[in-house]
Amino acid sequence: MDTKMSLFKMLSGALIFFALNIQISSAQIYSIRAHDPAIIKTDSTYYIFATGRGILFWSSTDRQHWQFRGRIFNRTPDWVYQVVPDFNGDMWAPDISYHNGKYYLFYAVSKFERNTSAIGLATNVTLNPDDPNYYWDDHGIVIRSIPGRDLWNAIDPNLIEDENGTPWLVFGSFWDGIKLVQLDSSRTKIAYPEKWYTVACRPRTFGLDDTLPGDGAIEAPYIIHRNGYYYLFVSFDYCCRGVKSNYKVAVGRSKQICGPYVDQQGKPMTQGGGTIIVEGNSHFPGLGHNAILRDDGKDYIVLHAYDAEHNGIPDLAILPIRWVNDWPVVDKSYLQ
Repeated sequence: MDTKMSLFKMLSGALIFFALNIQISSAQIYSIRAHDPAIIKTDSTYYIFATGRGILFWSSTDRQHWQFRGRIFNRTPDWVYQVVPDFNGDMWAPDISYHNGKYYLFYAVSKFERNTSAIGLATNVTLNPDDPNYYWDDHGIVIRSIPGRDLWNAIDPNLIEDENGTPWLVFGSFWDGIKLVQLDSSRTKIAYPEKWYTVACRPRTFGLDDTLPGDGAIEAPYIIHRNGYYYLFVSFDYCCRGVKSNYKVAVGRSKQICGPYVDQQGKPMTQGGGTIIVEGNSHFPGLGHNAILRDDGKDYIVLHAYDAEHNGIPDLAILPIRWVNDWPVVDKSYLQ
């Protein structure tokens, strides 16, 4: 996401947070400050990764009690300072996946409200920091955006495999919207010849220099495949403003991974379409930057929710998804 800086100062001071769980019909909201959460289950353990100094992460065996496990990077990789010379230590919007014995953690570094950005990748054979084989191997830059050269922003990555097992990376924030690019079989770099697609965007309503984000507020893409459709989840509007945040989650679907994605009314997401499935209320004015957890045959949307009863601090929310006519539905009653 693009406007994160003041919030991250609060996140960077985090040490250990144990969950205070509010449970409503299997919906779960926790008092851990996991901004831009990514989630994975391995064996019987869940792991959450989130934006913060060096990327923060937690583990749980029951999805109710979470233990802070530390940071992925205790030292910033040298290449980061070449991309963002005044980098402040906050790494954004991690994405976690597993393939052939390795965990792949994509993440972003950026300059506030600029597309001076890059997506990096680190891999590990285990997520358990108590395992003697635990070690994050950083592979450096996968994708980079440069102001004045690129009309897109290389942040908010998500890895998705198509039906043939081919890896793709979807990413983007503001500017010209959400991009999709094919990766090679190593998952560490873009495949050649390069295949790029714009899969969603919202129009800017006023002209700006290309080095500024504009008001086409869309970011945080996440794609899943289900029942013959690819579903593209994105976040609309604005995060990181505490109680003034108005973040919300929209979705479209396509028969092909590269689109076109359309909403329930048939409007293309490249023309501002997107069916809203999660939006705020007086308690949680903004919710977004989601991942999807599939667990024991059920689907959950995992996101952060700004809590107006606690000065707009972002709580971790895990909400059940119902599927109605092959469209995801999240009940509003979960957010009381």
